[in-house]
Amino acid sequence: MSALPPCPQCDADYTYEDRNFYVCPQCAHEWSGNDTDTTGADGKVYRDSAGNMLRDGDTVTVIKDLKLKGSSGVVKMGTKVKNIRLVDGDHDIDCKIDGFGSMSLKSEFVKKI
Repeated sequence: MSALPPCPQCDADYTYEDRNFYVCPQCAHEWSGNDTDTTGADGKVYRDSAGNMLRDGDTVTVIKDLKLKGSSGVVKMGTKVKNIRLVDGDHDIDCKIDGFGSMSLKSEFVKKI
């Protein structure tokens, strides 16, 4: 019998497999088998607003209107952002958004597609 990984959200050891996913009965968190590895070079795991693990090159959407500092522009809810790059810091996503250019976003305001 193979050892199943502990839950990445609550570290419970009671996980079980359901098709291609692991499920934690304690906190109801679900994740795929390839989500168990870490993302950042320092071992930090980056997650979106729904708790999904983010990786470099992922595509995400913005979940709320974001005002841009120093400009009257607004990044609208539902804007698709392709090919993100994860960085360390307060704003942990570097990206380019069509019509706005390069900018940094917080992972709590995006959702993985």
